[in-house]
Amino acid sequence: MELKSYRATTMHEALAMVRHDLGPDAAVLHTREVQSRWFFGLVNGPRQIEVTASCGVNVPSRLPARNTYEEERGSDDKVVLRHDGPHALSPAPSRPQPELHGAMQNQLTELQTMVQELCRRSDAPCHDLPEELFQLFTDLLDSDLSEELAREMVERVRTKTKGLHLDDLLMVKARLARMIESEVRVSGPIQITPGRCRLVALVGPTGVGKTTTIAKLAANYHLKEKHRVGLITVDTYRIAAVEQLRTYADIIDLPMQVVSTPREMREAVGRMENLDMILLDTAGRSPKDEVRIQELRAFLTEADADEVHLVLSSVASARVLEQTAERFAAVGTTSLILTKLDEATGLGNILPLVRTSRLPLSYLTNGQNVPDDIEVAESMRVARLILGMEG
Repeated sequence: MELKSYRATTMHEALAMVRHDLGPDAAVLHTREVQSRWFFGLVNGPRQIEVTASCGVNVPSRLPARNTYEEERGSDDKVVLRHDGPHALSPAPSRPQPELHGAMQNQLTELQTMVQELCRRSDAPCHDLPEELFQLFTDLLDSDLSEELAREMVERVRTKTKGLHLDDLLMVKARLARMIESEVRVSGPIQITPGRCRLVALVGPTGVGKTTTIAKLAANYHLKEKHRVGLITVDTYRIAAVEQLRTYADIIDLPMQVVSTPREMREAVGRMENLDMILLDTAGRSPKDEVRIQELRAFLTEADADEVHLVLSSVASARVLEQTAERFAAVGTTSLILTKLDEATGLGNILPLVRTSRLPLSYLTNGQNVPDDIEVAESMRVARLILGMEG
């Protein structure tokens, strides 16, 4: 025996679904009013009618049979009724036999009890969200968090808050921001050690803003902090890439070297070892290009980089960011720089990135202006950006 359940907004619609699926001889075993659920069972939806029916039960159908009577006219021009349905009309007693009626009623009662128990067991426990937590949930979705991650965040804040201040959305968001802050690691700014040259390389896919970010760092460390800074580029693949960095070097008044082989890299670093810091600009690499990734690794090995910052665009999806960070881990990345914050519609994609990569954030950039539009990453600032509490 096969039982099927159907849900609709009205009993009429539910019965129509039973008739369409199981036919007019289906037996309705159980009906009840249920509460539909949205957003993984967190939010109440409209109430619905649930009908459980079967076409394999030997009980009278609760559905009215289709009207298949047709009018026919005989030779004497009198109207005659003919029934073409699946069950031909046959004489029947006016009242069912007591024994048969009692057996059928007992069978129906047992079936209804069984169906009710199955329905009770299938209902997963759900909890209604207070209005403020529902608002928080929708705000997290607007910030580009996935539904799964947004639900996790809402459940965490509800558990930690334990019913206190749940009616204050700002306080709930502040509590959640502190939770996220504890997950976001930051490395702070690049540290210059007197008497020692520090070599910092920027790597990443194409188009994420590595060259512009290097120009911002060089300008700030040379013009504002008065350190001796040099530039090296191996980006000889992209058209006008060398000219772009050379223009920045001329404006800021910095020495610059262009290298195309690992051996030239070693020589260029040796010529600049008397400086306080060397910033290394690398060519954009596709995360899927294993050959280019290994080539980049060879350059960085010859340079003996102290820090390798992976530059990523905050406009990319969470999945792309995670996969890119995973592929570039082969070159020895030590921290993350997130660019183009001003172009992103939401920054919820940052949280999965910092969780999976386990790399600290070093800098954030939010525009093209040199030397401005760059800031040292701070945990609370990043958490508030993820929640959409700051622009």
